[in-house]
Amino acid sequence: MAVAQETGRAHVWIAGNVQNVNFRSATRDEAKRVGVHGWVKNLADGRVEAVFEGNRASVQRMVSWCYSGPAHAAVDSVEVTWEEATNHEGPFSIAW
Repeated sequence: MAVAQETGRAHVWIAGNVQNVNFRSATRDEAKRVGVHGWVKNLADGRVEAVFEGNRASVQRMVSWCYSGPAHAAVDSVEVTWEEATNHEGPFSIAW
């Protein structure tokens, strides 16, 4: 008997030197690599916002990744809100 994998959804806000350092594209690449859906975008206040949805372990991996981000990022803080999975997110993309 197959065991269903638990799904999860994390809404994340990342602060620090996270814009103009390829944070969005690196997030998209990592999310596709681990197989989560959702999106990432820059905010006017200098933060990056993202939603990760999929297998809960993969979503947790993405949240953990946000604490360091790509090589040129300098993350000061990560705020995470765990939500019920909606199953409405498409393939991971950069939102504008």
